[in-house]
Amino acid sequence: METNSVQQEILLITNTSFSQRETFEKEALEKGENLTHAEQLAAACWNGWLDEMLPGIVDTSKAGESLYMWDILQARSFLNIELCESPQTINTQYSINPYAFLATVCYV
Repeated sequence: METNSVQQEILLITNTSFSQRETFEKEALEKGENLTHAEQLAAACWNGWLDEMLPGIVDTSKAGESLYMWDILQARSFLNIELCESPQTINTQYSINPYAFLATVCYV
């Protein structure tokens, strides 16, 4: 019997006023890192800031546990964040990643 697990994709657009908040820049400056804004935003997500940035958006598993962050794809103008209970391939036909989605639309 096949079980369904919870998967979630989140797109963070990197050149918006929301993503340009100073909270992440201060943290990187304190560590002495010289990172681009997108790299600072990705580091903030890996460090657990995703729930702080997007309260109520990040989903939970059926048991009520937090989803694991499996990957952050950094593109030119966005970060594609993949959350799920266990590592699975995301069906590109249903993905919100524009590169994956447009590739499937062009070939269908």
